[in-house]
Amino acid sequence: MLRNKFVFARIKYSSGDWDTDQRMPANMLNSLLEYTTIPLEQEEKIVDLNTNDIFKYAFCYLSGHKLVQFNKQEAANFKKYIEQGGFVFVDDCNHDIDGLFAKSFEAQMASLFGATALKKIANDHPLYSSFFKFEKGPPTTSFELNGWGDDLVHDYLKAIHVKGRIGVLYSNKDYGCEWDYDFRNKRFLAEDNTKFGVNIILYALGINP
Repeated sequence: MLRNKFVFARIKYSSGDWDTDQRMPANMLNSLLEYTTIPLEQEEKIVDLNTNDIFKYAFCYLSGHKLVQFNKQEAANFKKYIEQGGFVFVDDCNHDIDGLFAKSFEAQMASLFGATALKKIANDHPLYSSFFKFEKGPPTTSFELNGWGDDLVHDYLKAIHVKGRIGVLYSNKDYGCEWDYDFRNKRFLAEDNTKFGVNIILYALGINP
């Protein structure tokens, strides 16, 4: 059990458009409330990567469509946060491996952690069974199926591991937009598509079912 309340922390960075998927955090917090017993803060927290505030949180979310180019302080804070055991879920809103967000973010990770640090993870990784079971790996989003972005269904996620655990989880699948709806509308879905988000957060927190 967490000693402190879980906070959904969103990273604000100086380049690009960081403030995407504005209803998604509330939707995810509702899912954690619905499926788990962990204590929660009711609203997301915006964390400026230029400050030391990021070190207060175990889980952070970073997304966008445009350029990701950290300034010197942002880069230092991001690297230190990951190396000290923090977790960042990064979601490409373009779901396009050749898009500006993907290319610039991956270049940032290469410069901070090395050219080979960001690697595909196997579909039997513990992430996919940390709460709900996803035997085929990362669930497909409706945006992939609709042909938006690079017109591909990405059957993998990428990650940077630190001391045997994921520090940076990276998606080109656009989960943020997939989960960007009022949580009260989940009742209209045949299957709650936010369940994988629960897995991501519980994995980040080191909580086993």
